[in-house]
Amino acid sequence: MTDALPFAQIEPLQIAAPVSGDDRAAQLTRKQKAAIIVRFLLNEGADVPLTDLPEPLQAALTTQMGNMRYVDRGTLADVVAEFARELEAMGLTFPRGVSGALSALDGRISPQTAARLKKEAGVRQFGEPWEQVCAADPDEQLDILSSESPEVAAVMLSKLDVARAAELLGRLPGPAARAIAFEMSRTGSVTPDAVDRIGLSLAAQLHELPEHAFDDGPVQRVGAILNYSPATTRDDVLTGLDEADRQFADLVRKAIFTFENIPDRLSPMDLPKITREVPQDVMTIALKAASDGPLAHVADFILDGISKRMAEAIREEMSELGKIKTKDGEDAMTEVINAIRTLEASGEITLLTPEDEG
Repeated sequence: MTDALPFAQIEPLQIAAPVSGDDRAAQLTRKQKAAIIVRFLLNEGADVPLTDLPEPLQAALTTQMGNMRYVDRGTLADVVAEFARELEAMGLTFPRGVSGALSALDGRISPQTAARLKKEAGVRQFGEPWEQVCAADPDEQLDILSSESPEVAAVMLSKLDVARAAELLGRLPGPAARAIAFEMSRTGSVTPDAVDRIGLSLAAQLHELPEHAFDDGPVQRVGAILNYSPATTRDDVLTGLDEADRQFADLVRKAIFTFENIPDRLSPMDLPKITREVPQDVMTIALKAASDGPLAHVADFILDGISKRMAEAIREEMSELGKIKTKDGEDAMTEVINAIRTLEASGEITLLTPEDEG
């Protein structure tokens, strides 16, 4: 027996008579041994993924099992022992076909190469297609329903969860919804093969998206860069964006979180967590630099939100400091912002969005 289970060796089938004798396993064909092993594993409660086999082999195995009657304990023991020996002698197995190879190499070859191989080989690119369609975003599903014929849309709605199907049908224009509902009355004659092909086609639509070079969108990338830029650079860039694309500039402003945004984006209840993350001398420099300029309100917000004793200690240290260099002040403020970002990433605090203000 080869191929882990010898299914690939199944040939035209012969009816098996009861088997016994001294050389029991030798009297059986490889097809009969495969049927015995599968029957034994099923009896033991094992989950044998027969659906992974090509349909002709599934049919051949089923027919072979139907043609057999019984084997004695000695024959079963011999077949199982032979099967175990072949498994132990097996040094390496490979996934079946290009689809299996691509699954094994997922994440280890480039997406472009994988997509090209999938297309050339004509394999199922997305696993079970209807699982992909049913798990898609409602807006994506609505786009498909709007672009497909009523017949295809009716099959798709029939495969979806009832609640989701009702939601999507309600979002379609009246004439389109009525046409799809009428076609659903005729889906009783649709064959499983047709449903499978429709699922593959719809899943392909969901995944026919261009490859993106960046994980984040342009708003997030520009905002992240400006978060770490000096204030003068940030203001200058935003002014330029206002002139070039006001809408994009507004989105970038929402993505930016700087020292100035602390009163608007941070809950006062979270301020003690910040002071535990930032060394007191760094916090003192940041607040001193802020209090000597247009960010004095931010310094007051932080000092008013922490414990009275700590606030008094920081104010006393601030009074003993002289003029803070601009770079030292910005570095200290950046360290405070980095601590806030770290706490947000860990889920310990939640920043308010601009829409939450007020």
